[in-house]
Amino acid sequence: MAYVKLYRSELRHNFEFLDKLFKENNVKWGITTKLLCGSKGFLEEVINLGIGEVHDSRISNLQAIKEIDPDTITIYIKPPPKDAIPDVIRYADISLNTELSTLHELSDEAMRQDRVHKVIIMIEMGDLREGVMREDLLNFYEKVFQLPGIEVVGLGTNLNCLHGVMPDGDKLIQLALYKQIIELRFKKEIPLVSGGTTVTIPLLLRNQLPLGVNHFRVGEALFFGKNLFTNGLIEGMSDQVMELYTQIIEISEKPLVPMGELGVNPQGKTTQIAEGDYGRTSYRAIIDIGVLDIQPDYLIPVNEKIKILDASSDMLILDVGTNPEDYKVGDMIRFKLKYMGALGLMSSDYIEKRVAE
Repeated sequence: MAYVKLYRSELRHNFEFLDKLFKENNVKWGITTKLLCGSKGFLEEVINLGIGEVHDSRISNLQAIKEIDPDTITIYIKPPPKDAIPDVIRYADISLNTELSTLHELSDEAMRQDRVHKVIIMIEMGDLREGVMREDLLNFYEKVFQLPGIEVVGLGTNLNCLHGVMPDGDKLIQLALYKQIIELRFKKEIPLVSGGTTVTIPLLLRNQLPLGVNHFRVGEALFFGKNLFTNGLIEGMSDQVMELYTQIIEISEKPLVPMGELGVNPQGKTTQIAEGDYGRTSYRAIIDIGVLDIQPDYLIPVNEKIKILDASSDMLILDVGTNPEDYKVGDMIRFKLKYMGALGLMSSDYIEKRVAE
């Protein structure tokens, strides 16, 4: 059976790297755990790091976090759906918001539950995902400040997640200035400017983060050490926090060229034959995952000699050349993961999740 393994020591290494970086720059941060899809064992490892603040986009995951540690601050990181509002108030200490009608319902529900619900208002800064348009911001905040049961604790933005708009000093300076304008206009203190995610970390490393930005929401950098500016690794971080282990279920020497008339396969592809492949053979290993579990493009073989050929719904085909490692049925093949691939694996009931040192 295939399984995802989380290495505790690598996770802590990345956590300590980030925690030191943020503390040196007087930045608060929390860990975004949506990648973990509510896996109790993996969530426990994150909470045991001592972060104290966890972010997620699924209410059931925030509920799982509160069951593990009721004292962990939970932040719901997308505008709440209206039918989930009672649970948002119950399990999220803070939520990110962009709609006045939703905030009215959060206010009503907070009063019903006798709670004060904290909110961060997200501002549209160019990536065109969630966010209040900047010209509407003062009017928006004026109305939110009047809502009972609601405490405004910050403003924030999200970049890069939809159209790939990258953060820069100018955008983040504007974000910090909006905080000052709102505080002066309404005589209210807004503690958080939540302008940072994994994509913003390189600005911090280059000392280009504006001073007013004081809160980060980080997932991908913690689990993969990713530098989204270079698409490489942040120097000093690890990309081995999570790996996929898969088992060989067949291996034999086969021709490189399929035999028979070629049509369209179930994935809608037509096989292209390279002229030099005729008459050649290689060892093909079949492993026990397929596109039901992950898209092949999201897998990186630890053994760089292995080539991923393609996959069907529940089997993936590897080219292991002349098989110099003498792979056999039952042997395990390891893969590093890209973020979106790990997300699919973590959401699958077919993939076991394990923790190791």
